[in-house]
Amino acid sequence: MQVSIENVGNLGRKLTVRIPADSYESQVKSRLAEASRTVRLKGFRPGKVPTKIIEQRFGAQIRGETMSELVRNSFQQAVSEQKLRPALSPSISTTGEPVNGQIEYTATFEVLPELGKLDVATLAVSKPVANVGDADVDGMIETLRQQRRTWTPVERGAQAGDMVLFEFAATGEGIEQARERVGTILGSGAMSRELEDKLGGHATGEEFDADVTFPADFRMAALAGKHAKVSVKIVRVQEAKLPDIDDAFIASFGIGDGGMDKFRADVRANLERELKGMLAARLKNEVIQKLMDAHPGIELPQGMIEAEARALHQQAQAQAQQQGQQFALEVSAFTDMARRRVSAGVLIGELARQNDIRPDSRRVAEMLATIASTYEEPTQVVELYQRDPQLMQSLQNRVMEDQVAEWVAAHAQTSEQQLTFAEAMRPV
Repeated sequence: MQVSIENVGNLGRKLTVRIPADSYESQVKSRLAEASRTVRLKGFRPGKVPTKIIEQRFGAQIRGETMSELVRNSFQQAVSEQKLRPALSPSISTTGEPVNGQIEYTATFEVLPELGKLDVATLAVSKPVANVGDADVDGMIETLRQQRRTWTPVERGAQAGDMVLFEFAATGEGIEQARERVGTILGSGAMSRELEDKLGGHATGEEFDADVTFPADFRMAALAGKHAKVSVKIVRVQEAKLPDIDDAFIASFGIGDGGMDKFRADVRANLERELKGMLAARLKNEVIQKLMDAHPGIELPQGMIEAEARALHQQAQAQAQQQGQQFALEVSAFTDMARRRVSAGVLIGELARQNDIRPDSRRVAEMLATIASTYEEPTQVVELYQRDPQLMQSLQNRVMEDQVAEWVAAHAQTSEQQLTFAEAMRPV
């Protein structure tokens, strides 16, 4: 194998690889012979299909697969020998035809930047610290009661905490919203706080008109950010009834023995698991921000930025569609965010490489178990990850990022930031 390399800009590389055509033809013949022994064709005994027939039926496919494997393996060998670190998969160009006894292809790609030794000793890192207290356990138990509440129709006027089912239509300048039936819990703000205030005091069967200014993020795109006159009819008013914290309530969470003590212990364990994840996320964000502040001008592979921007655009578009909202942003609107994420990934990856930090298999298993525990069939989730290399790679990357953040905190100028459980659990 012959390899030549050409620099295309600071991070671009063009690799030209020449492979003996005899090696390619030898592999093709070997695959054809293997196929003749294993392929079953009507009119031929198993293992007795002539190679010529195999060539006619499957030759193009076998040659394509052989070429792809030859290119893939030789490319990996070439970048290893040349000590190159591709940022993304290469763009391959070849005729696939031998010339002067050789098959030639070119691979064009970008490499990761050479950053030199990353020193974190001078970084000032704030490490969040928090604990789960009895009050936090009490609060979660109350939340669980709220989740198990039942609803009973009432004849009185609606008040805070009631669930109100109602029909409404809206009219105004440029607005013609057909009558729809919706529901909301007064005080939740799920619909519109102003509209919910208008519902208060009205009983089942009552009808009224009101002027409402809808919030900009209102879930009905035609009304978002607009002022309208709404015509409302109350269909049903229901009040909540919370369950007692008794044996039946505790048993509904799968606890047969141990009573309240076991229930509180399980709730605490769940909160501590969630808190651990949030503290890790906060530390990772802190470390990434300090690393980016310390290395603001690193050159990044443009292909990585473009790929990340496209991924962010697709995510935002899918989310907007799920919420029934219009989406008009171009991919370019996500370029700055993509650049930050790529920069963070490059710095974290370089620290891992320089300090030989690799995903801890025990921690990968623990994180997978934690993820699976949030589903009704945890075993199926574990099997799904184990069958999907991309999912497992993503999981391993998350674990490695946490390990790098912890390593930085251990080697930087780190101070602790004491938080309450509620503060720590706020979205990062």
